[in-house]
Amino acid sequence: MLSYNPKEWFSFIFRFHKGDTFRKLIPVMVGIGAYSAAIGYLEIEYWQLSQTSHVKNITVMHTMLGFVISLLLVFRTNTAYDRWWEGRRMWGALVNNSRNLAIKLAVMLKDKEDKDLFKRLIPAYASILNLHLKNADISHELFDDATLSAGHYNHKPNQVAKAMMAKVNELYTQGKLTGDQLIILNAEVLSFTDICGACERIKNTPIPYSYSAFIKKFIFFYVMTLPFGYVFQLGYYVVPVVVFIFYVLASLELIAEEIEDPFGTDANDLPLDKISENIKRNVEELLY
Repeated sequence: MLSYNPKEWFSFIFRFHKGDTFRKLIPVMVGIGAYSAAIGYLEIEYWQLSQTSHVKNITVMHTMLGFVISLLLVFRTNTAYDRWWEGRRMWGALVNNSRNLAIKLAVMLKDKEDKDLFKRLIPAYASILNLHLKNADISHELFDDATLSAGHYNHKPNQVAKAMMAKVNELYTQGKLTGDQLIILNAEVLSFTDICGACERIKNTPIPYSYSAFIKKFIFFYVMTLPFGYVFQLGYYVVPVVVFIFYVLASLELIAEEIEDPFGTDANDLPLDKISENIKRNVEELLY
């Protein structure tokens, strides 16, 4: 995730980064510009259409559809941002729940060896969930001296949560925790799985295909018909105008595509690595 100062107004205008849509759209913008120039040449030089041609009235269609396409794009970007923000809320909850679990264990447990195990297990859940959401390879080795299993598990976060719950239950059977303390810790451990399920719901449920495909088609045909009518009013200046309109509309769709899955490695995705490191640091401070 990019860090920036939102008060630096003019720096945003002249700065380009790998997450900027301008870089991604340059080849298509060049093609749209060439296409607009070709339409302008045909209408002005080759066909020599007059100002009374019915082709000029195509702009009426663009005026009517402009409001529709703006509504669709607003809904698209708002939906994508809601998914991004919900993902951030879930990881914020994971930070708080990790701290709460560490605080309670620090008070309830007296054995340093037991504390050391949770000092490693709690941050491990965040790190493994991060890799799990990015579909990255996850090693069986949690620590230098402990493994998840000799076999392969498809869902590693569940195995870490299971290990934490098994340890809590073991402490209860050994008399190191009371029944009331077991109930309190049980709720904290269960919250980890709830957060994991919410993140998986965001990741595995994209925007419906038909809706996303319709917006792309709408933008394409809207932009491709722009030169026909506006050549009469703008002449060859229609080329930069159409290119700019395409840049604005296509950029909104690209931004929505990027942020609707906030758990990837794009420039605007959530900083899960940094959040995981913060959880590790906080837990180690509490379970010293």
